[in-house]
Amino acid sequence: MSSTQKTQQVEKPNLAVEIAGLSLKNPIMPASGTFGYGEEYAGYIDLNRLGAIVTKGLSLNPKAGNPTPRIAETVSGMLNAIGLQNVGVQDFARHKMPYLRELNTPIIANFFGNSLEEYGEVAKQLSDIPELAAAELNISCPNVKKGGIVFGTDPKAAEAAVTAVRKHLKMPLIVKLTPNVTDITVIARAVEEAGADAICCINTLTGMSIDVRTRKPRLANRTGGLSGPAIRPVAVRMVHQVVQAVKVPVIGVGGIIRAEDALEFLIAGASAVQVGTANFINPGAMMDIIDGLERFCIDEGIEDINRLVGSLEI
Repeated sequence: MSSTQKTQQVEKPNLAVEIAGLSLKNPIMPASGTFGYGEEYAGYIDLNRLGAIVTKGLSLNPKAGNPTPRIAETVSGMLNAIGLQNVGVQDFARHKMPYLRELNTPIIANFFGNSLEEYGEVAKQLSDIPELAAAELNISCPNVKKGGIVFGTDPKAAEAAVTAVRKHLKMPLIVKLTPNVTDITVIARAVEEAGADAICCINTLTGMSIDVRTRKPRLANRTGGLSGPAIRPVAVRMVHQVVQAVKVPVIGVGGIIRAEDALEFLIAGASAVQVGTANFINPGAMMDIIDGLERFCIDEGIEDINRLVGSLEI
């Protein structure tokens, strides 16, 4: 918004947003896999100030993840090949939810599977946890029964995964898209038609880093997911494209470090955003971003942050 459009002094702007029926205090939440199960950050930030908490991805059974090394720093980002290490959905329900249910913040459980049957079963078990506000479906996983094709790179496979989950899931469903496709809007429309209540984009970009002295990959897995500020322009572009292609709300994620970065996504059309790699650099990053959004709205005379959503001028 230009300075000529400032009309009045704003003392306390409204930062609340709504996503698929969920009321959030503000549009800021952690990206799955960068925030543990929430409690790990309780000593650093006020968890009740967040718009929502997105948990580490959950599978049907506990998963040990990939061998080390599985994190490598890159220019303006990082590569990770953690391998979706997690405690499993049953352990999450027994040992992680008792803490989370005491918070005054919506809890969104990220989850994944390696077959349609696994997706459906995890969704079924998540539906038995009444305190969950929503579930976030990770379709950046290989379908082991179909030769390893990644669910999220094929519209039919993506649609099948969402359909399998939708049969069992009673809560709002957010589908997180992979950027490793030719046209992300094709996948976005497929998951919307299959029953997604919201779309989150993007997940990490596949990358590789080599130690030139040892001539070996820096990750034991050879390749990993690239995240951090380096991918933000790609993520903003994809969010803008998806917003134009679907009717459901979109959550933007990818390289958000500052309030200005989050604002790019909101202006591009995202209704909320997720913060990932920044949490490793600065555990208080999301608090700083929330404060920065409030300051921006005050400075620009914006009473309601929702006025910024989709305000891109072309």
